[in-house]
Amino acid sequence: MPADRLVPTLKEEPHRRDAMATQRVSDVMTSDVEVVRPSDSLRMAAEKMRLLNVGPMPVCDGDELVGIVTDRDIVIRAVAQGLDAERTQVAQAMTRGVEFVYDDDDLTQAAQKMRASQIRRILVLNRAKRLVGILSLGDVSAELSDQESGRTLEEVSAPSQPAAP
Repeated sequence: MPADRLVPTLKEEPHRRDAMATQRVSDVMTSDVEVVRPSDSLRMAAEKMRLLNVGPMPVCDGDELVGIVTDRDIVIRAVAQGLDAERTQVAQAMTRGVEFVYDDDDLTQAAQKMRASQIRRILVLNRAKRLVGILSLGDVSAELSDQESGRTLEEVSAPSQPAAP
């Protein structure tokens, strides 16, 4: 091969499907993530979701991640219980102890965690445990092989058991 011919490297082709094994979560995550506070009203959180066209909102107290609230949480844990969305705080409907991955984790590890937990979105923290992004099933699937992408989608989408009343 001529000496002046360049051999492509992973850095030059970051989105090759066969290069996925070396990709980090930070390569494909969404880094501009909006958050709500635990003391915010559910109405305010819902309005923010509407404006951003998103379902999940990370909940942060200062720069510490304390949970996540989804549009479904608001409906099931507040509206269906007859709570006033204007007076009910996010803390009353949010999920605490959320699943997360680190921004420097391998993308395959993140996909495995999403499959195991059956979640379509996972929060991304840095090693100081500060929120730096969110990783969606779509972000991951775009980088996986077709077989791995199909497996991840199938396992994340498998029906789960309904919660006890």
